[in-house]
Amino acid sequence: MKKGVMKTLLKFVRPYRGYLILSLFSAIISIALTLLGPVLVGEAIDFIVDQHHVDFPSIARILVILCISIGVGAVFQWILALCTNKVAYCTVRDIRIQVFEKINVAPLRYIDGTPHGDLINRLVNDIDFIADGLLQGLTQLFTGVVTILGTLLFMLSVNPWITLVVVLVTPLSLFVASFIARRSHKMFQEQSKTQGELGGYIEEMLGNQKIVKTFSHEEEAQQAFEEINGRLYQCGQKAQFYSSLSNPSTRFVNGVVYAAVGIIGAISAIFGSLSVGQLSCFLTYANQYTKPFNEVTGVITQLQMAFASAQRVFKVLEEPSEQPDSRDAVTFRNVKGKVDIQDVSFSYEENRKLIEHFHLHVKPGQRIAIVGPTGCGKTTLINLLMRFYDVNSGEILVDDVPITKGTRDSLRRQFGMVLQETWLYSATVRENIAYGRPDATLEEVIAAAKAAHAHGFIKRLPKGYDTVISEDGGNISQGQKQLLCIARVMLSDPPMLILDEATSSIDTRTEIRIQKAFNKMMEGRTSFIVAHRLSTIKEADCIVVMNQGNIVEQGTHRELLEKKGFYANLYNSQFANQ
Repeated sequence: MKKGVMKTLLKFVRPYRGYLILSLFSAIISIALTLLGPVLVGEAIDFIVDQHHVDFPSIARILVILCISIGVGAVFQWILALCTNKVAYCTVRDIRIQVFEKINVAPLRYIDGTPHGDLINRLVNDIDFIADGLLQGLTQLFTGVVTILGTLLFMLSVNPWITLVVVLVTPLSLFVASFIARRSHKMFQEQSKTQGELGGYIEEMLGNQKIVKTFSHEEEAQQAFEEINGRLYQCGQKAQFYSSLSNPSTRFVNGVVYAAVGIIGAISAIFGSLSVGQLSCFLTYANQYTKPFNEVTGVITQLQMAFASAQRVFKVLEEPSEQPDSRDAVTFRNVKGKVDIQDVSFSYEENRKLIEHFHLHVKPGQRIAIVGPTGCGKTTLINLLMRFYDVNSGEILVDDVPITKGTRDSLRRQFGMVLQETWLYSATVRENIAYGRPDATLEEVIAAAKAAHAHGFIKRLPKGYDTVISEDGGNISQGQKQLLCIARVMLSDPPMLILDEATSSIDTRTEIRIQKAFNKMMEGRTSFIVAHRLSTIKEADCIVVMNQGNIVEQGTHRELLEKKGFYANLYNSQFANQ
């Protein structure tokens, strides 16, 4: 249980301190009325002198007071539960919001480098564990502290010497619980970490089942799953076992306390220093006094998991955010589309060079095709243009303004992107097309769909443009998803375009029509076309041929074929058998 975790957690709890104060007040009233019960019962016992001497009026009066105290105590107990629930779930709501905000502003480097299943596990499961632990912790904290202090005061008023025995034996219970908690905390940390690893692996396998089955990799996938699951079983079993020792150990010590009170109290009653009613009251208080220790150790597993999960969640919050825009950052508006890449160098890892001393001048309205073998830096160049990553050295300018001097949001709004990996969300076809322009009319959406040659298949859907697409477009084909993504960009009507294998999932016939639509859309717009299928970029104004992060050739399709260089070899290798 690190101080940093507790400090961060208290920061999230602080806005709800009013509810905490009300919870504490309710706990004091509720426990005080609960502790009044044994006193009243003890007095009632003392009014029963013998078989023929019972003070019924006094007993009746005590019963009325007892019923009222129970009723009022129940009301305040309900208020306590209400307030602690409010604090716990409002706190985890705020934590979840901040974690999601952090993911949105975190550098893409962190998102790409962290298993998505692990991030999902932190955002959902780990925060749920925090909620459970926080709820239990607050309840036990308030009721436990008040109960312990209250019972001590009541016991002192009855018999200080027996109270002293109780106080002297209690530290043994605390020592046992603390010893076990320290030993099990590291195990819970390991358990939480392994749960995240397992979640990441499951998410990876579920998203790629076709590939797993295609390569008959089911057995290997099962073995890898069982290996991670086995480690989770081992650390989880150890964590639960050691944690489970605390409750019976504490109950044993508390049982010793209760027995000591009973023996000493009975001897005192025999010698007349304690009445029978007082002995009954004292035994009840001894049980009440030890109850919080039993309850805390009973939920110690949840508390340990909560703090282990909190460490994982807060680690996300500790990650550095994307460097914010400077106060004097300019806003890109209505750019002409002039792009200059000046001596740019970039690598994802320091010891692995990718793009070095890259130069490129793009005039407004030019269509720039970027080709080259896999891993040459084509997609990386797009990431740099969009400022998903910042360059290590050099500079990229749009309309003679360095992109680092402008806001990221305004820069990205100048580009329309159609990627090889399509993304649709669970919403209607119309909402997916209008993702970049939510205020677009139905007529504008239909016009964009027609331009992207998507209108035909959309009309054949059960509800047309109001058809709800399942998560990630699972109820339509890959080619249809790509058409919707193209329509989305056409509706946004940006001044610059990025097409990254935009027609890779579309049949040849549809590709020809899409290419015509693209040609129309690219008129007057600066366009960057990343392509492996070289037949799609014949009409480009300039083809940039990349290899190992550098430009090796540059020119039109015809010029590059005449050179009979790197591009000609790539082109001929694709069409050698046609």
